[in-house]
Amino acid sequence: MTGSADLSVVICSLNGASRIARCLDALAAQQTGATLEIIVVDDCSVDGTGDVAEARGAVVIRHPVNRGPGAARNSGLAAAKAPVVAFLDDDCEPTSHWASGLLKAYEEGAAAVGGPIVPAGKPGFMLGYFVRNNPWSPLELDLARSENMLYRFSLYLRAQWQQQLRTGRREVYALPGANMSFRREALVEVAGFDERLGFGAEDTDLCIRWRRAGQGRLVFDPNVEVLHHFTATLQDALRRSRSYGRCGARLYRNWPSMSLTLFPGPLAALCLLLASAWFPVCLPMAALLPLGLYPKAVRTAVLRHQLLCVADSYVRLLQEAAHDWGYLRGLWRYRHLSPERSAARTSAATAVDGPS
Repeated sequence: MTGSADLSVVICSLNGASRIARCLDALAAQQTGATLEIIVVDDCSVDGTGDVAEARGAVVIRHPVNRGPGAARNSGLAAAKAPVVAFLDDDCEPTSHWASGLLKAYEEGAAAVGGPIVPAGKPGFMLGYFVRNNPWSPLELDLARSENMLYRFSLYLRAQWQQQLRTGRREVYALPGANMSFRREALVEVAGFDERLGFGAEDTDLCIRWRRAGQGRLVFDPNVEVLHHFTATLQDALRRSRSYGRCGARLYRNWPSMSLTLFPGPLAALCLLLASAWFPVCLPMAALLPLGLYPKAVRTAVLRHQLLCVADSYVRLLQEAAHDWGYLRGLWRYRHLSPERSAARTSAATAVDGPS
């Protein structure tokens, strides 16, 4: 599995010994005649992640210190030999035709391909919530038309009333990092991932640079599917939202031309709650506000005859509040982060290509 590989699969993991076996076993069971090179980047785990990967035949790269997802992916990219490099998270399980679907898209001329990340885990309300409100859906191409804040806000409002999600193979604005792939040479040309950016930002940043460099369309293929096994609890959902918010602020610091990403719903709810101290009528208005802010939950409850789906609106409000809190903290924390510049790309290029 070296120079003759058709597809290099890079899995970055931090303390993923209990998760990564499922991913590696699914890759070993792929229904394809292609040769896969499996590379696991152990980002300074302390639970034997690398040993689990080696026992299943993967090439293991160990980081002596934790360097983050961007650096881990760059290490995997530097070791990859195949013309196409795919990236998975250690808690993702590719379906049996995942690799063949990817390679077929490249045979048809694609330069970058990603696919659905389907929530999987313990059955219950929160898993159902994530299935109905998948946070790992791709960013759609509408975002590429303008970075104006009012335009982006109009897209957000439209999404709250959208009857049906988009389907079929299509070009998108950015691919989700847990299921994305690129032609290796083109990925090296854009210098891989920005190692300064953390979880939830390094993949979007790469896609922005990819598009601006004119490397080709970012294609979302619904046939290239992985299952994402995660902890489906409200606490974990809020933790993720807070992290996405913090890393979104870091991305904004990296690309100042982007609009701020703060959700208005939590602020409106807070204002109504504060106003209820003087105007009691504001209290029931605050209680009903999420139903008006996120009407898809009400529609889903009516169409599916599942009253509990109404609670989606309240979970969504809590998630947006956690995101805004993380975003505001991130704006302050990363206030000295230098914007995208050639120096940052040079250091990332060295990580990918090695010193000259």
